[in-house]
Amino acid sequence: MDFNCASPKTILVFSTFSSPIDSSPPDSTSTRNKKPISLWPGMYHSPVTNALWEARSNIFERLLDPPKDAPPQSELLTRTPSQSRTSIFYNLSSDYILREQYRDPWNEVRIGKLLEDLDALAGAISVKHCSDDDSTTRPLLLVTAAVDKIVLKKAISVDIDLKIVGSVIWVGTSSIEIQLEVIQSKNKNPDGSDSVALTANFIFVARDSETGKAAAVNRLSPETEHEKLLFEEAEARSKLRKKKRVGRREFGNEEIKRLEVFLAEGRIFCDMPALADRDSILLKDTRLENALICQPQQRNIHGRIFGGFLMHRAFELAFSTAYAFAGLVPYFLEVDHVDFLRPVDVGNFLRLTSCVLYTELENPDQPLINVEVVAHVTRPEIRSSEVSNTFHFSFTVRPEAKAEKNGFKIRKVVPATEEEARRILESMDADMLRQ
Repeated sequence: MDFNCASPKTILVFSTFSSPIDSSPPDSTSTRNKKPISLWPGMYHSPVTNALWEARSNIFERLLDPPKDAPPQSELLTRTPSQSRTSIFYNLSSDYILREQYRDPWNEVRIGKLLEDLDALAGAISVKHCSDDDSTTRPLLLVTAAVDKIVLKKAISVDIDLKIVGSVIWVGTSSIEIQLEVIQSKNKNPDGSDSVALTANFIFVARDSETGKAAAVNRLSPETEHEKLLFEEAEARSKLRKKKRVGRREFGNEEIKRLEVFLAEGRIFCDMPALADRDSILLKDTRLENALICQPQQRNIHGRIFGGFLMHRAFELAFSTAYAFAGLVPYFLEVDHVDFLRPVDVGNFLRLTSCVLYTELENPDQPLINVEVVAHVTRPEIRSSEVSNTFHFSFTVRPEAKAEKNGFKIRKVVPATEEEARRILESMDADMLRQ
């Protein structure tokens, strides 16, 4: 893909800190009549969100200050994927401050920050698709409903320019699926070949901003054969999600036998710990926990906590869980799925709990560690705690780290309760269905 950042649909990303070397004032001609981004209320600020809001300020200003008593959109439009296609460009090779904002300890791009950016770009694309370009109608409320899958195909260097490209690939009655690709050249030569380093699929749902009820979104008309194929695949994923929402599924005879096998080893740990397999560990003994109060600086333009921020925090906890479990630096592989079950509001007491749900040890060169993170909105005043989000991440261990540790071995995780065994089986089966 062309890395030409001068494309009219490419949004440039800049660092959010001013350089001590370059003290030249910003161009005042383009911002003379606009409220500075830093003064916009209800915005989570990062290099990407700032760039997106600056580029789409006319759309987002409508969301921040919708016309009073405005009617809903009366007629749905038909749009093509190319009309919503948007890309953002990170000039990492020459913007030192931007590079430092995204650098992790292994000189790669911080995955947690990238998850924030993916959610922000997906949200901007969904707003663009649903906009009717009529300043007299009230805009829709678009929220992240789920992340179907995020797959890291190769390590993402922090020293090489980066580009994220995304567009709407499917729409239902009130839901939208956006596909994003993170693209990076194979070396620092700008003329070098580009390759997709990461793919992501986000699902957004539309709500009427006044009634809160589901609202219809603009139609989508795929044009190319590739766009039609993506539409069909997304349609199949939508049907699969609807089947999962029907309710807690009943296990058949074969699955009940698998449950019993899982639980048998867990009972040995509980009843006869001295005789338990030393290469296994109880699921509850892999747990870590974190808690925070959701602050106003973490809210989105709708006043709710930014979904990308929640994914970032969940990823950091999952990474730490995999690190403590394996004893070596983990290497992120994919986000298996994320469910946004309830909104998280400013002031909420959010408790994040994580555990290693299961491991796959068939390939000793790349053992898989699946980590589950569950976010609870806790209200101590009324003694209430509700699940707001569930996250599932897959990790392995870095080959160079494993080579340096003699006798390295990943332990098997076993459940102690039927509820834990069910969660393991349901997650494993869901992952198989998505592959």
